[in-house]
Order: sequence, then structure tokens, then C-alpha cells
Amino acid sequence: MNKKIVNSKKIKITQIKSTIGRDKKQKTNLLSLGLKKIGNSRLVIVNKSTEGLIKKVNHLIRVDKK
Repeated sequence: MNKKIVNSKKIKITQIKSTIGRDKKQKTNLLSLGLKKIGNSRLVIVNKSTEGLIKKVNHLIRVDKK
């Protein structure tokens, strides 16, 4: 395994609001983060691309430091 992946920072994201009535881009951003419905949680590695996705849908998710 790559050392960067093993030692990288991870955060837990949880979807707290529905995607009904949201823009298609916001729905696809949530899907790319691995969130499909309210209450789903996921551990993601923090990098530039995931930070951008989280900024776009921060009103739909909760971010917890891991």
C-alpha cells in the first residue's frame, strides 16, 4: 500500500437532508461521496477533490472529525 493512503486524514460524513428538489449536480456530488439516502455515513480521505464536493453539499451533510 501507498504510505500516503495509509497515513492520510479521514473524516466521517453523514447525509442529514434529502435530495428531493435539489439541483442535479448536488445529487451527483452526494452519490460521488457515497451517500444515497438520509442517515448514510461514510469515511472519506481528505484531499482537494473531496473538499470541493463537501463544500458544494455542506448544507445536506454533517462532517465529523475522525
